[in-house]
Amino acid sequence: MPPDFETKGPPQGGPFSSGDAAAPAVALSTRLVFFMVGIGFAVWAPLVPDAKARLGLDDAALGTLLLGLGVGSLAALPFAGPLVQSRGPRWVILGTGLAFCALMPALALAPTPLALAALLALFGAATACVDVAMNAQAVLVEKATGRTLMSGFHGAYSLGALVGSLAMTGLLAAGMSPVACAALLGAACALALAIRAGTLIPRAHDAEAPRLVLPRGRLAALGALCFAAFLMEGTILDWSGVYLRFELGQAASRAGLGFAALAVAMTLGRLTGDAVVRRLGPVLVMAGGGALAALGFALAAAAPALPGYPLALFLAGCALVGLGVANMVPVLFSAAGRMPDMAPSAAIAAAATPGYAGLLAGPVAVGWIAQATTLPLAFAGLAVLAAIVGLSARIVRG
Repeated sequence: MPPDFETKGPPQGGPFSSGDAAAPAVALSTRLVFFMVGIGFAVWAPLVPDAKARLGLDDAALGTLLLGLGVGSLAALPFAGPLVQSRGPRWVILGTGLAFCALMPALALAPTPLALAALLALFGAATACVDVAMNAQAVLVEKATGRTLMSGFHGAYSLGALVGSLAMTGLLAAGMSPVACAALLGAACALALAIRAGTLIPRAHDAEAPRLVLPRGRLAALGALCFAAFLMEGTILDWSGVYLRFELGQAASRAGLGFAALAVAMTLGRLTGDAVVRRLGPVLVMAGGGALAALGFALAAAAPALPGYPLALFLAGCALVGLGVANMVPVLFSAAGRMPDMAPSAAIAAAATPGYAGLLAGPVAVGWIAQATTLPLAFAGLAVLAAIVGLSARIVRG
């Protein structure tokens, strides 16, 4: 097996207080946390149109309020790494995870736009802290077991998003109110988290003193690739529906098909990603992912001009983007977590900050480019960006 991503075996000692035999229980709890965060974002998605109608918001006001989620995340990220270093993954996951669950129904109860903006900022901050803590724990689990597991953990997030979407759809169709749906799923996630809290990692035995890490050198390069990966995913999330409606002339009922194709492909890619990374190594996975995403964006960009079945071609392009980006972030976070002389939580927070910025600002930039040219040309530009990511894959070695 390539030595740059697989250790020779589980190290002696490590972060598990009861030894390496505890690793399966810790890995299961880590998957549960990723799954819970996926459910949380799935709960929020159908609350957006409910908030728009309930608070009487126009599109511009709603768009401005939605920035609160990203702003809260970016504000919390610099403090998330030192917090995990000082308190350990267990207490950060438990504390901010329970807050994350409590905020699910609170978002559906916000009485004013200002209250919703504040709650979204808190939701984003809790998400950022849980995100750094669960990824830091995932790196510790990988180190303790000597196995590549990060893609599977992120696959649990994607699976949680799908399960949460189906659960919200079913509960709303059964006549439950949005608040009741969010409260039910939030309570279920909180209960599961509380039950499994004892198997989360309290703190790495070799943890260094808490410090803020600024991305520079190789870590800055990993952060730049995170920015690109999040940007590509966010573009399909925010712009595929617009593309389907106004470039391909599809009905409003089909506006969600592009993101659905991306989500299914990402889930499949991540659930099989660990085996692929073990077999091919992270460099080839990043290079291949960049090539697939580039092909997907190129196909989506060309769909309106190609004869035959433009809808099928566009959805195939979205699926290829999903497969391409599926394992980019897991590989990049694993690489950041292996940075020498640096705590995994601090390094992951430093690499994740540009990623969140890409998720927040990238789709806005796509809108500006589309306004100046066309949306298909903006997608074609993303094909070039994906190719650059693939050509930069060697940065994840080591």
